[in-house]
Amino acid sequence: MRAYQVTEYGHPPVLQNVPTPEPKPGEVLLKIEACGLNFADLLMVKGTYQERPALPFTLGMEVAGTVVALGEGVASPGIGSRVAVFGGNGGLAEFGTFPAALCVPLPDSMGFEAAAAFQVAYSTSHVALDYRAQLKRGDTLLVLGAAGGVGLTAVELGKLMGATVIASARGQAKLEVCRQAGADHLVDSDTDDLREVVKSLGGADVVYDPVGGDLFADALRACKPEARVLTIGFASGVVPQIPANHLLVKNINVIGFYWGGYLRFKPEVLTDSLKQLSHWYSEGKLHPHISHTLSLDKAAEGLELLRSRQSTGKVVITP
Repeated sequence: MRAYQVTEYGHPPVLQNVPTPEPKPGEVLLKIEACGLNFADLLMVKGTYQERPALPFTLGMEVAGTVVALGEGVASPGIGSRVAVFGGNGGLAEFGTFPAALCVPLPDSMGFEAAAAFQVAYSTSHVALDYRAQLKRGDTLLVLGAAGGVGLTAVELGKLMGATVIASARGQAKLEVCRQAGADHLVDSDTDDLREVVKSLGGADVVYDPVGGDLFADALRACKPEARVLTIGFASGVVPQIPANHLLVKNINVIGFYWGGYLRFKPEVLTDSLKQLSHWYSEGKLHPHISHTLSLDKAAEGLELLRSRQSTGKVVITP
């Protein structure tokens, strides 16, 4: 089978032929129909992500596909089942083995491409906003990097949860995508003064930040007293240093959030989130935004779309 693999950290991945894996006890073998790309894939190529798989390894964190074989001891999901799974890696290939316990059945109404764009992005935003920041109806939510893979879901979910949503993104084309996702106010991070615009709107109760860098500092200064600031990631490449005196004066909470960490110490938080999100999807309340769908031999182009911030929502690879 073909797989897009990292063979050396810091070097471009390569598409190569490798043996089709056999499922181990507790695993299933999937025919992979779609794989959603994430900014974390770029970090994994460099070896700077929280997880460092042994080399060589196949990129691709979240997949959707069809179960074609079962490992020892697996009764469910059965062969032929349509599932999504967050495997951490292994998704940018024609087949892959994944723990059966992590497989989530797909609603009949959800196609493979939507499923590959759904799990990480929506659950990251849902758990961050609902479980960690306890976003309330009537809160003002500021979303940085709002046209990106997770940012756009934060806009959509924030609006669904009853917040007033301020979306910050680069350029009018991306801001239009945010408006269509439900944003009430738009801030062009290339030309507008984020701090002044947000303060003129009354300030932020919750900040959702997958960007870091200077935008984090501007957002922090635009917070209301008792605001909650979610650190989701650092797409700018700059990890912000937090002035503790600002937290003290306004009684602000800065909340760290790593979605994948809950797989190890509190997986029920994620499974409960995915059940709620699947319910909302079935009701027609969520609409995954996929800006690019590419074949496996164009996986490098897909990663470049993320690196250069040319995509909106998700980029999906279809092996």
